[in-house]
Amino acid sequence: MPIYDERFPYTSELEMPVIGLEAEFKVFIDDVERAPEKIWRTPAGFVTQPLLKRTNKSMQLPTGGALYFDGGVIEVVTPVIEIAPQCTARVVRSLWEQIGFTREQLDVWERRNGQRVRLQAFSCHVNTSFELSREERGKNRTVQKLAVLLAHLLPVPLMVVGANRRSTGIGVRPRRERIEVTLDFTPDPGLMAATVALIVGIVRDVISWPSYRLDALQQREIPLIAGVSPGRHVVRKGWLTKDFHFPRNPFKTDLNEKTWKTTTGSVMSLREIAHGVAMRFRDSIGRYADPFSYRLLFSVLRGETPGLLDFADRPAAYDDVGRGTRWGSVLPQLKNFASLMDDATGSHSVKPRRQADLEERLAPPWAGENADRRRTERHSPDCRASSEPSLSSPLTRSAYEKVFLKLGAGSRLKIGDEILTPVKVKGWYHSIFLTPAGEERMLSIDQLLKYMGSWL
Repeated sequence: MPIYDERFPYTSELEMPVIGLEAEFKVFIDDVERAPEKIWRTPAGFVTQPLLKRTNKSMQLPTGGALYFDGGVIEVVTPVIEIAPQCTARVVRSLWEQIGFTREQLDVWERRNGQRVRLQAFSCHVNTSFELSREERGKNRTVQKLAVLLAHLLPVPLMVVGANRRSTGIGVRPRRERIEVTLDFTPDPGLMAATVALIVGIVRDVISWPSYRLDALQQREIPLIAGVSPGRHVVRKGWLTKDFHFPRNPFKTDLNEKTWKTTTGSVMSLREIAHGVAMRFRDSIGRYADPFSYRLLFSVLRGETPGLLDFADRPAAYDDVGRGTRWGSVLPQLKNFASLMDDATGSHSVKPRRQADLEERLAPPWAGENADRRRTERHSPDCRASSEPSLSSPLTRSAYEKVFLKLGAGSRLKIGDEILTPVKVKGWYHSIFLTPAGEERMLSIDQLLKYMGSWL
């Protein structure tokens, strides 16, 4: 039991609003699905290096996140990352780093045991803080009403950008101080970054609305498919918009087919509806996205760059995540981002500019952004100065991320005359340390931020 220290008063909240990602994977060993608990009991069963403990079935990773065994699947989780410009790219990078570490450890286990292990994508959860104070909340401004509103608003744009032909629905779950959006895992890092940018941009903007009643959507004339109402989640407290809630299955429909009656009285295609929704939130999306993800998002929504629903079936990368595609790579089916290479006129007949210009325009968040920034670009109507993020600076680490990287590395901390050694991470708000005398100290993540210069 940690000893109370007046220098570190207990706190149950983070000082800054945050986002975080979770991804779940089914485990196949020699192409037979197995429950990870039955094969390894805990993550320590296949991880070769010592890790900080979280719970009996979860460990803190040196890449800053966590690894869980959860109900027959492997789950990797990012650390909390404070909401700031480019935070959506940071959190996607972090998720792929957790996946990369897990895959590397499974590779070692494969070689040692002569069996092949693959991770099949199952789901992805995007968490965003709902940090309104008690005074700011009210009858029409609760996290529950926010979830219902988002369950009506998010499905079509998320389908077009992040879903695949085998997807069946989009979920939204209120979680006390956060909103959790659930969808299929996206096995391409760039497309995932665009999808997360869309979610976080919309959620953060809607949180600022004075009311979360559904008529707020009508007042803003946001196009939605008429007659679609989400259902309650059968297991968790939340809302799920499934394929059967629509007049016909949208995951099996041509994205450009203009057959969907909308709440604004027009008949539109799924792509037009998704683009219309995203355009209403482009300023907020641009506030938190990196430039590449922002451009890729709207390129997919305009139909210039393929999304996963543009293919006949989901890519094979879903069935072996982390082995071929990692942070910094692109799915073979998505390698041709031809439209982003055009001058932004909306015309596919325009010849691409010289290679140096193309690299600048396409530079993803992992590219280092070292190109010459003196050139001026023309922008499409979607990429207005008030909306699009400015040209990228290198993708730095978030403040909270740096703390969890220190904890994951097992770094010691010197505070005053005491040298503290981390022994456990407790949730995403606290860590337990041992003093040389064997006494426990519990520090919050915000308290650790104040001592970033004191790690040994």
